[in-house]
Amino acid sequence: MSDLSAIDRGREAGFGDYVQLLKPRVMSLVVFTAMVGLIVAPVPVHPFVAFTAILFIALGGGASGALNMWYDADIDRVMRRTASRPIPSGRVGAGEALGLGLALSGISCVMLGLAANWFAGAFLAFTIFFYVVVYTIWLKRTTPQNIVIGGAAGAFPPMIGWAVATGGVSLESLLMFALIFMWTPPHFWALALFMKDDYSNAGVPMLTVTHGRAATRRHILAYTILLAPFALALALSSIGGPVVLATALVLNTLFVLGALRIARRDEAAAGADRYKAERAFFRFSLVYLFLHFAALLVERSLMTFGLGGW
Repeated sequence: MSDLSAIDRGREAGFGDYVQLLKPRVMSLVVFTAMVGLIVAPVPVHPFVAFTAILFIALGGGASGALNMWYDADIDRVMRRTASRPIPSGRVGAGEALGLGLALSGISCVMLGLAANWFAGAFLAFTIFFYVVVYTIWLKRTTPQNIVIGGAAGAFPPMIGWAVATGGVSLESLLMFALIFMWTPPHFWALALFMKDDYSNAGVPMLTVTHGRAATRRHILAYTILLAPFALALALSSIGGPVVLATALVLNTLFVLGALRIARRDEAAAGADRYKAERAFFRFSLVYLFLHFAALLVERSLMTFGLGGW
């Protein structure tokens, strides 16, 4: 892989450029789902331990983002959505991103192990490895199933949060994992439908590139339908309850209806609103995941007063 640090930077990197390397929007999802996993676990955690654990999980998520940007700098340069990132734009050198990513990886995993337990620290290390090596380096450029298998990396954080509290894995943490894992493909394929040229130009074998938009629409519908049972199973688990069940029923009904609209779309449609349904589905997918995990928090709060849960 060529070293892009020799690119003419145009201006010196600022603090915001290094923050951008850590993919703060992705990190926010990591932090939120990990926090939910920690809070809904049946073992109470001291507030200071909980705070430090979430901090180091966030740093681990940021480390993954920096290493991803380091390796993907070549394809980021040719994609409109990513061309302005710190490395392809020349503001940060590839070597700097690699060093930052490796340093944060080591610090976050070791400190999480010391602050919470070594199982959680090792789990975070495995998650970083999976995202960087398995997804970014291997799957992303070799198979249209990249986002299906690679999506596991984004589904691990609530399991890490649960492991911080319990030191292990349980059915409940696996169901939280399954919810994000099954949500990831329709979420990203909706994005790929209106960003198809980006992936094609970069040589990334996204499903839209290898199988076309019609097949991608059918896959979105299939995965959205398969997602619903996992959401309902989580609602019926020991960390679920009436609030989570009601949330799951409403959100999954709307999600399936959105996927049906995409599946029935006329490929010949043109005009400024050509991808209106896809964009709406993508935006709703973000709300979908947030509200599911927010409902778990509400249910846990009600349980403390003897009102929630089954």
